[in-house]
Amino acid sequence: MSSGAPRLGLRGRRSECEALDRLLAEAKAGRSQVLVLRGEAGVGKSALADHLVGNAAGCQTLRVAGVESEMELAFAGLHQLCLPMMGQLDRLPGPQREALSVAFGLSAGSVPDRFLVGLAVLSLLAEVAEKQPLVCVVDDAQWLDQVSAQTLAFVARRLLAEQVVLVFAVRTSEAGQGEDRLRGLPELTIRGLGYDDARALLDSVVPGRLDERVRDRIVAETRGNPLALLELPRGLTVAELAGGFGRPDARPLASKIEQSFVRRIGELPAATQRLLLVAAAEPVGDISLLRRVAERLGIRADATAAAEAAELIEFGTRTRFRHPLVRSAAYRAADLEERQDVHRTLAEATDPESDPDRRAWHRAHAAVEPDEAVAGELERSADRAQARGGMAAAAAFLKRATELTPDPARRGARAVAAAQATFEAGAPDAALELLSAAEMCPLDELRRGRLARLRAQILFARRRGGEAAPLLLDAAGRLERADEGQAREAYLDAIGSAMFAGRLGEPGGLRRVAEAARAAPRGPEPPRLADALLDGLATRFADGYVAGAPLLKRALEAFRQDAGRNGEDVMRWLWLAWPAAGDMYDDETWHELTTHAVRTAREAGALNFLPLALTYRAAVHVHAGEFDAASTLIEESDALLKVTGNSHLGYASVLLLSWRGANTEAVGVVDAGAEWASTWNEGRAIGARPYLRAVVYNGFGRYQDALAGAEQAYEYDDLGLFGFSLIELVEAGARGNAPEAASTALRHLEERTLASGTGWALGLLARSRALVSEGRAADLLYREAIEHLRRSRVAVHLARTHLVYGEWLRRENRRAEAREHLHTAHEMLQGFGARAFADRARRELVALGESVRRHAAEERQVLTAQEAQIARLAAGGKTNSEIGAELFISPRTVEWHLRKVFAKLDVDSRNKLRGVLTGS
Repeated sequence: MSSGAPRLGLRGRRSECEALDRLLAEAKAGRSQVLVLRGEAGVGKSALADHLVGNAAGCQTLRVAGVESEMELAFAGLHQLCLPMMGQLDRLPGPQREALSVAFGLSAGSVPDRFLVGLAVLSLLAEVAEKQPLVCVVDDAQWLDQVSAQTLAFVARRLLAEQVVLVFAVRTSEAGQGEDRLRGLPELTIRGLGYDDARALLDSVVPGRLDERVRDRIVAETRGNPLALLELPRGLTVAELAGGFGRPDARPLASKIEQSFVRRIGELPAATQRLLLVAAAEPVGDISLLRRVAERLGIRADATAAAEAAELIEFGTRTRFRHPLVRSAAYRAADLEERQDVHRTLAEATDPESDPDRRAWHRAHAAVEPDEAVAGELERSADRAQARGGMAAAAAFLKRATELTPDPARRGARAVAAAQATFEAGAPDAALELLSAAEMCPLDELRRGRLARLRAQILFARRRGGEAAPLLLDAAGRLERADEGQAREAYLDAIGSAMFAGRLGEPGGLRRVAEAARAAPRGPEPPRLADALLDGLATRFADGYVAGAPLLKRALEAFRQDAGRNGEDVMRWLWLAWPAAGDMYDDETWHELTTHAVRTAREAGALNFLPLALTYRAAVHVHAGEFDAASTLIEESDALLKVTGNSHLGYASVLLLSWRGANTEAVGVVDAGAEWASTWNEGRAIGARPYLRAVVYNGFGRYQDALAGAEQAYEYDDLGLFGFSLIELVEAGARGNAPEAASTALRHLEERTLASGTGWALGLLARSRALVSEGRAADLLYREAIEHLRRSRVAVHLARTHLVYGEWLRRENRRAEAREHLHTAHEMLQGFGARAFADRARRELVALGESVRRHAAEERQVLTAQEAQIARLAAGGKTNSEIGAELFISPRTVEWHLRKVFAKLDVDSRNKLRGVLTGS
């Protein structure tokens, strides 16, 4: 049926139908489409979905629905959607196939990252859509389980060229998991019908004439809601209609519609009502299970006919309620004892081998008092859910297990485990409630320590200030008596908390935390990465940079050696190891850690961790002068953060902006980022502001402004940032007529760089010494700096050394040598995209009589960041499937981007693409 002639259920929906028809046309033309239909219960979302499916001639269709009672079962909604497509599973790349198999319980394996599962679903949809366009409809998406909602939202944001239509129908009056996850996707709000259409629809179901004023009141009270207009008049007498429709202060609309169904269900025979209750409590629609349960409950076959005759439910290959509100009405209309009896029978009829988790869930709903057998079964279900990556489901199972545990000590232990799972599932408030419940139980020392640590971790996740540090120290002290390994991890968390609090933390607080951590027990043997890092950071902050340097170098060496073997620990502690490597001017560890972290996160599909790894890797690219690569990773990180809903990571983007130095407006962006960080008390981010201001102003040669920024950064020893600020301070002081400031900074820099001993450190030291020296001494130091930095990965500092050396040579009137170094600096800096520093070199060359272009026209970006990234990977020999797996897009989308790349660069093969990109 075309949108031009909508049926009765679509009266007044011409524009909405046309919008859905456009989705189909776009998908058939090779452009995937996503739409969220939002509206209150009964407003017509399902009728519009029916229209979409009914008009999908030449397309494959899949239709599933979120079920309220399954919101705690991991992957339940996703499994519904994918089940008809599982015949294509073998066509997926191995890691994706394995992740999806483990998630659906088809095979055993390590916990799959839910975003790798998302990539597998994306690939599965793309495979199925290769033959003909695919239309997927998800009704009642607000009731999807958390993992399914998150996964489908991820898929929706990555669809592009797969010939897929993905439509979600969301009831806005219900607070469910799926609704929030779908925010930001294209949406269409479905409102009530206009007066004329609403009146015509009402007239179609009310027998006889209806008083005009009564009709107007009904239309007004229902706000044009189609289901309300169709359902509410049923069962009302002529007298009731004549006297008006309900009271003005009646219940909310969804409740009124549901109440009409409750009333109709109440008029059915008792056996039929019970059959509807069984169908409502059994969310899968398994007709054979329904029949087994009905037989056990003594419900005769004629109850089925009565339910269907009432037009409330259909019994086919699966049971299907006329509307989700019928399901909820059937369930809520029954009393608690009836529901428990039905759930108990469902549990007895559910196969414990093929579906142990639903059996456990039914048993839990049937329980009338604490029951250790049921609680133990739920705990095992939680283990299975966690093994499949369903942390939200694990949390729900453990929470219910806690409620059903009779023994207080065991109940407390389960409450702590439930709180941990709940926090990891992204629900900190609910986790705190469970911790409060756990505190009322008798707990052993280990669980009291875990409870205290988790409470502190929740606080740190919300505010990156130092408030969590004393709580983590207390937790570490408790854990020392029970588990030395966990105690040391808590001490490391405490150092991290105090370190990120920085200048906003308690004065002297970081040192006190470090001293307490240094006194911690030695921990397990052989030492873990966390142990080595703890020893290094504790000594660094308790006794100073020089004392901590040997231990930190040893820890970083351990991280490098383990990078290829122990990916989990590297990812767990990267947030502290990476800034520690920067603090030690260790560019090799920076490079190896971030290379490994990004690769491991991509392979594992760890999208919660990947944005952080990309951000750190982008910062490494900035120091290497690879600004375009950094920009690409920053853009990818930002896109993934929108998918995951995690906090923005701004450091790499403002670092890149500062080094690019297109104009001094970068300072405003840096300041805005620091102000944002202050809202959660992250002093270290605020400490980055003056350092980055100094970079910007040194680039423009505004040395007094750079000096002010660097001196502000100099006020607090932020890990990594303090050492970088010293470099800017020496240059600003030497060039800004502040020799004392430069000399003081140089003394601190000498202490640190000599303790570090890396080529990066020694090169910066030689350059900084040269800036405050004269004559032959300065000349030799500049040359020494270039030799050290030439062997490092920090090309921006090498280029700046050529720049300051060239500037010095010009002032020494050594014009030929000055030209050589200034040309080198200009070519490097302009090639990086460091415009302000490049302009400094250009001005010096102009003063030497050289003619230098300010910016080459070729600098204009031809490719988008994602196109450039795909082009590089394709030129490097990767297949479309490999590129898609790495960038979390489908191979078809990779092909679509490559066609655009080929057209823009005027090439017709990957070999020619490689030549264009390499300049060969």
